[in-house]
Amino acid sequence: MIAAYDDYLSMPMSLSAEEMATLHKDLADEIGDDRDSLELYEELIITATRYMIFRSNWLLWSNEEKRKRDPDRTSCHDSLIVKFNQLARYLQIQGKPAAWRDQLGYEEENRYFRKRIGDFGCYLVFVNSVLAR
Repeated sequence: MIAAYDDYLSMPMSLSAEEMATLHKDLADEIGDDRDSLELYEELIITATRYMIFRSNWLLWSNEEKRKRDPDRTSCHDSLIVKFNQLARYLQIQGKPAAWRDQLGYEEENRYFRKRIGDFGCYLVFVNSVLAR
């Protein structure tokens, strides 16, 4: 199976590349050059990169491999959500709206919001990856 972007867009509560780019811009604008924000963002990117490794291999792994790695993937996903929440809370304390976090949604409201948060984390890693050329 060759994965395609259109396949992703047909999934429930997916985010288009344009939506993710807008969220990313909003996030970057709020962070600005604030050292503490940048440190929290770096921690988020490190965690997102670890999570992206699970995501990018998921379609390649056998069911047995998925069962074996699922607890670690879930733990990493949980950590990614925590990193997003920490950054949003810090920015809010600094008087920023952090509306991007609300747009990603909260898993307590709908389980697909958890997936959206993971999607956005992978998008951020994608941007970092293509900028590292």
